[in-house]
Amino acid sequence: MFSFFKKKPQDTIAENVAATAAVPAPESVQASAQAPAQAAPRLSWMERLKSGLSRTSSNIATLFVGAKIDEDLYDELESALLMADAGVDATASLLSGLKRKVKEEKLTEATQVKAALRSLLVDLLKPLEKPFELGREQPLVMMIAGVNGAGKTTTIGKLAKHLQAHDQKVLLAAGDTFRAAAREQLTVWGERNGVAVISQASGDPAAVAFDAVQAGRARGMDVVMVDTAGRLPTQLHLMDELKKIKRVLGKGIDSAPHEVLLVIDGNTGQNALTQVKAFDDALSLTGLVVTKLDGTAKGGVLAAIAKQRPVPVYFIGIGEAIDDLQPFVASEFVDALLG
Repeated sequence: MFSFFKKKPQDTIAENVAATAAVPAPESVQASAQAPAQAAPRLSWMERLKSGLSRTSSNIATLFVGAKIDEDLYDELESALLMADAGVDATASLLSGLKRKVKEEKLTEATQVKAALRSLLVDLLKPLEKPFELGREQPLVMMIAGVNGAGKTTTIGKLAKHLQAHDQKVLLAAGDTFRAAAREQLTVWGERNGVAVISQASGDPAAVAFDAVQAGRARGMDVVMVDTAGRLPTQLHLMDELKKIKRVLGKGIDSAPHEVLLVIDGNTGQNALTQVKAFDDALSLTGLVVTKLDGTAKGGVLAAIAKQRPVPVYFIGIGEAIDDLQPFVASEFVDALLG
């Protein structure tokens, strides 16, 4: 067994991916996207994360510039956290802890109070930080869920590429038979990565999932990722279909699926928390992938998730490039959040 995407000093996904072939773009894209002679250097992951969360951090970090430590500061901080969709419970807990630290440690400078808030946020988010482990099952079966528009299929494509960078043989299953273009979209990702895709022109998504795990075992695959139809948690008949897929995967391979991931859009704020609760109740989630954090003003939602439904956040995404999907590290996220 070994851990996948676990952070180590001087060892980032960007470096791992750089050692592998880039995902080929369609010819039309290649033709129109010739790199300039002196292209600007790509920003580091931390720089991109800070840029992505800048709309959230700007409302919080500026409060501590030359601030006086009084009730007005706490009131403004409360409003900023709520505006960032940290949620009532997490916000109340953070403010209570902050006031206690200020009193006990006799903090008088705004920079000290900001550092105290950072410590409290890291403590709150740390339980969400968990490495993704590979090699514990053969094949490891991953079921991927999420509402339409969350970036589910794109995330599967990125994960497939990263898995290959870690010497994993990957098989994809096009279990989203409800959306017309879903199968074609996953097939394109499969072709780009050189990964086989199990699909049916029309059929039962559970049957596609079952065929995929059988094929994965027969072909000696390391990982089988099963895409599922995007749906709202209020669509009960479709949620029942997800439960059926999960049951059928267990019939294909004992204990499968070994991972049940929910892809959520970081821009949806408190609605993302609602999705986590609904999908967790239905499927018993093992992890989350939070996408589209670039440009969001609602990055505080991870605090709400940590307080109310602490499902591990395996990965966060802040862009379209392969290395814009990285493991969630609480301290990095908080540093970007506070600016």
